[in-house]
Amino acid sequence: MTATTPGALTGIRIVDFSRVLAGPYATMLLSDFGAAVTRLERPNVGDDTRGWGPPWHEGESTYFLALNRNKTSIGFDLTSEADRAMAHEMIAEADVVVENFRPGTMERYGFGYEQLAAENPGLVYCSVSGFGSDGGAHLPGYDLIAQATGGLMSITGHPETGPAKVGVAMVDAITGLHAAMGIQTALIHRLRTGEGQRVEVNLLSSVLASLTNQVSGHIITGNVPGLMGNAHPSVAPYQPLNTADRPLAVAAANDRQFAALCRSLGLPELIDDPRFDTNANRVINCTELVESLETVLRTDTADHWFAVLGDADVPAGPINDIGQAIEFADSLGLSPVVEPSDEPAGTGVAQIRNPIRLSKTPPTYRTNPPKLPTR
Repeated sequence: MTATTPGALTGIRIVDFSRVLAGPYATMLLSDFGAAVTRLERPNVGDDTRGWGPPWHEGESTYFLALNRNKTSIGFDLTSEADRAMAHEMIAEADVVVENFRPGTMERYGFGYEQLAAENPGLVYCSVSGFGSDGGAHLPGYDLIAQATGGLMSITGHPETGPAKVGVAMVDAITGLHAAMGIQTALIHRLRTGEGQRVEVNLLSSVLASLTNQVSGHIITGNVPGLMGNAHPSVAPYQPLNTADRPLAVAAANDRQFAALCRSLGLPELIDDPRFDTNANRVINCTELVESLETVLRTDTADHWFAVLGDADVPAGPINDIGQAIEFADSLGLSPVVEPSDEPAGTGVAQIRNPIRLSKTPPTYRTNPPKLPTR
């Protein structure tokens, strides 16, 4: 598929009021599949992330560049009557509006869902907030605060050093995924009925949903999980283990994989050891198990054991830095880095590939992120 071939969302027009990560990430994913996204940014200032650096690329924030390919951007001042009139004209012909102002702000300026739906009944209107539009409407939505208040930090980190945040704004990214899914679901409903609707996502609900087994364990049993470092609360061994040079993540999640691991390390006696003969026992006696495994693993490198365990069909992988991770994906034929096809040679901004692969209408990478809009 070339950049000129219609994508699955070609013809869908999105007016994007959102800023920073969750909303722009959602609209970028949709733009990759052909949706026409127009960002409304403050003239001469733009999205907050335009100033978030280093690192920079030719004077532009790589943070902003990561989230805004395949879009156009125009200057927009919410307090300007002329700019509001312009935005209303755009929305009258749009399919989707995305916004992440604090709840109530859009209504105050005439851009609330009910106000816009009266003029465009088929409009899909997505609101992204930190803590919802009710009791948490006054709280600012930042990923760090959502990780803290949503329980993620309470299970991320080591008992010795305390809670830790994930090394990227993961809650924002997950919320962006939920927003994109909600928008597409609403568009399917509109295709069937002609009706638009409001889509609401928030950081707190998204982080709670992403806690999956941990939150399920609490809801059902009352158990409150705590810091376990890199260990798993219900599976062992399922964590990084030390080798001669760098840690190796090992995920022997069932008895067959555990037996293969033990044989690969020359430790067959551990298979029937009553401390380790079932997963439940391995979890209970995880400290002793790790000590036994690392005694052998420390005799050679992570890459060596990655190859050995791979041959034995034991899930494992060295802890790569980001550069190594990209090289690893490239070695597997995943071609993780892409450049826009419609930009002149040598001017394309390299980006990470959209992870969704479609056989008929794959994502395309057409244009660089837009330049800062001015008057």
